[in-house]
Amino acid sequence: MTTALVILVAACGSGGSTPASPQASASSADLLGPVARASGAPVRIGLVSDGKNQVADNSIEFAVAKATVKYLNERKSGIAGRPIELVTCESGADPSKASDCGNRMIEQKVVAVIVGGSPVLASIWEPLHAAHVPTLVYSGVNKAMTSDTESTFTISDGNFGAITLPLQQAKDAGLKKVHVVVIDVPAALDGLKNTAPALYRKAGIGLDVIAVPPGTADMTPQMQKIANDPGLVFILGNDSFCISALNGLRAVGYTGPISAISSCITDATRKAVSGGQLKGITISANVPIGQDNPSTRLYEAVVNTYGSGIDTTRAIGMTAFTEVAAFQTALQGISGDVTSRSVIAAFKAMPEREIPGALGLKFRCNGKADPTAPSTCVRGGIVSVLDAKGDPGTYKLVGTSPIGN
Repeated sequence: MTTALVILVAACGSGGSTPASPQASASSADLLGPVARASGAPVRIGLVSDGKNQVADNSIEFAVAKATVKYLNERKSGIAGRPIELVTCESGADPSKASDCGNRMIEQKVVAVIVGGSPVLASIWEPLHAAHVPTLVYSGVNKAMTSDTESTFTISDGNFGAITLPLQQAKDAGLKKVHVVVIDVPAALDGLKNTAPALYRKAGIGLDVIAVPPGTADMTPQMQKIANDPGLVFILGNDSFCISALNGLRAVGYTGPISAISSCITDATRKAVSGGQLKGITISANVPIGQDNPSTRLYEAVVNTYGSGIDTTRAIGMTAFTEVAAFQTALQGISGDVTSRSVIAAFKAMPEREIPGALGLKFRCNGKADPTAPSTCVRGGIVSVLDAKGDPGTYKLVGTSPIGN
C-alpha cells in the first residue's frame, strides 16, 4: 500500500508521567474543549517512528505525539479515564532497529502500538503481530498486514492517493495512460506492483511506473520518455524528489496534467519551482494542511498549547496528531481492565467515527471498509488543487461512503 509513503516522506525512550499543562489562550481553550483530566494508573501505549534518517526527518512525530497525549490526558480523559503513558522507540528506517523496537514494545508491556510512517514497517510489525499486540498504522506495506483480521488497523485507504485518484483523473480526462514517478523504496512500490496493475487493466488505462532512486538530482532522462508518451503524471515522493521530477518535466517540455501526494508540496518546493508550474496540480492528502479550516485550527491549538517549537506547516506532524487522536477516539467507551485483547475488541466493535483533524473523514475497523484489505478502516481521502502560488485550494473528501455493519 502506498499511503504509508505520504507519511514517510513528508519530512528511543519512554514517556513518564504527564507534566502540568501550559495555559491556553481563550480561543485555543474553546477549540480544545473543557478540562476532563485522566487519573489513576497509566495505560502504556507504544509509538515507533523512524525519527531522523537518511531519507527523511520524521522526528516531529515524537514531538507531536507527546503534545497530543498531553491534550488527550487533560481534555479527553485519556483512555478509560486513565492517563496515556507514551513509550517511544526510534527505528531510523533500519530493519534491524525496527525489529528491535517491535520487541522492545513487547518487553515494555504496552497494550498497543502506534507506528508512524516507515519504509521498514514490516520489521516493526512482525514481532508485534506474533505477540498479538494491536498495531495502528496509516497503511500496511505488504499483503500480510493489509489482510490481517486479528490485530492490525490501518486508518487510511491505502489505494486512494496513489492508485485510485490518478486512475479516476485519467478516466475523467479521457487519457489512456498514467505515468507514476515514484521514489524507489519498498513502501512506495508495493501497491503499485501488487494492486495497481489489475485495477488499471480493468479500467483500460495504461500504467507506467518510473522508479527513481532517492537523491537523484537530475531526472531529465527519466522524464524524456513521458514527453514522448502523453498521459497523466503522478509524483510519489518527498519534496526534494518532487522538485527534481518537476524540473525534469519542465526541461523536456511536458505540459500535461500532474498529480502528487501532499508531501511533494512544501515551502521548499514553492521556492524551487515556479508557481506557474505548480498551478493546477491535484494533491491527495492525509490531512488538510496549509489551509485554515476546523481541522488545522484544532491541530494548531493542540501543539501550540501542549508542545513547543513544532512546525505546523509539515503534513507529517499533523498526520501524527490524527493517528494518536484516532487511537483514543476508537477506544471511547472502553471500560474495565485495558489490555491488548480489550483494545482489539474495542476497535472491532466501534461505530463509525470521525478521525480528528481529517476534515470529517470517518473510520470504522470492522473489516468492511475494503473487503480485499480487512485491516483497512477508511474509504476515500482528501483532495485539493494548487493555486498560482502553489498553495492548496479548498480541500474536499473524495471516494467516501458509510462503512456499514
